[in-house]
Amino acid sequence: MVVPRGTEFEAKLGEFGAGMTWAAKHGVVGVDALEKPKIVDGMNEQGLAVGAFYLPGFTEYQAFETASADKSLGPLDLANYLLTSFATVDEVRAGLEDIRVVPVVEPALDFPPPLHFIVTDSSGEAIVVEYIDGELVTFDNPLGVVTNAPTFDWHLINLRNFINLSPTALPSITVDKLDFAPLGAGSGMIGLPGDFTPPSRFVRAVAFSKTARPTATGGETIYELFRILDSFNVPLGASESSAQGGASPDMRSSTLWTSAADTRNLVYYYHTQHNRRVRAVELGDVDFGSLSPGALFFPLDKKKEQDVEVLKAGN
Repeated sequence: MVVPRGTEFEAKLGEFGAGMTWAAKHGVVGVDALEKPKIVDGMNEQGLAVGAFYLPGFTEYQAFETASADKSLGPLDLANYLLTSFATVDEVRAGLEDIRVVPVVEPALDFPPPLHFIVTDSSGEAIVVEYIDGELVTFDNPLGVVTNAPTFDWHLINLRNFINLSPTALPSITVDKLDFAPLGAGSGMIGLPGDFTPPSRFVRAVAFSKTARPTATGGETIYELFRILDSFNVPLGASESSAQGGASPDMRSSTLWTSAADTRNLVYYYHTQHNRRVRAVELGDVDFGSLSPGALFFPLDKKKEQDVEVLKAGN
């Protein structure tokens, strides 16, 4: 989904009626949800990136107030609003105080999507935005990591169970004159959780990102990021949804797409469950000002098949 500057938005609040309206100050590129103009992962031309993550069982949005309808929007409108309106995390912090996110039912789901959000800007500063007990809660996020439920502060407390993890191999020890050495590389990460639950993914994401090799350029950083993120792909059969009678034959993974945003060089990257080739949109090459206002849509995959280069002997 590409959003030119000047695009008009209107938050529809379902049973609550009409919500706030605004026009895009900044151009945006991102991935939409439910085949609707609702970005859940994207970046704007100022280098602000926003991602929505699932927070069931903990999210409680702000109560709808008729007097505040003109500054109210639903959870699936929030990423659109932040990306089109702000350039920095500090601007987002201030802007969130001026709006209300209310429990708008998404017809495709029959309930308000329980979400929390990570917001990052080109300086590397990041925050997590949650709605708990009907109140806005924001957390500084120097780790730059978020997954799904529980709440962000719980994940930080849970990290204390894994402070033994290290990229350094364990030393050999001697027990009753027998020498015991680690079985190969990686012994410093013994105890790293390997399942697909959000708490385990959070721990792995912190461990992998904070022990990643140093990178000198945006391109190398993105290469390293995809290497890390590819270890988080959830296969069919290991996800909660797979218990609901099986997936569509068009599904090859429970992870639909994997994205990465270079917030300094303004390049948005992704690959999909169908095609692991990395594709990129360079926001600097998009003339957000000359495009006609209104969201533009492009398929993530032109063909839902892997891009394979066939090599032949002698060529």
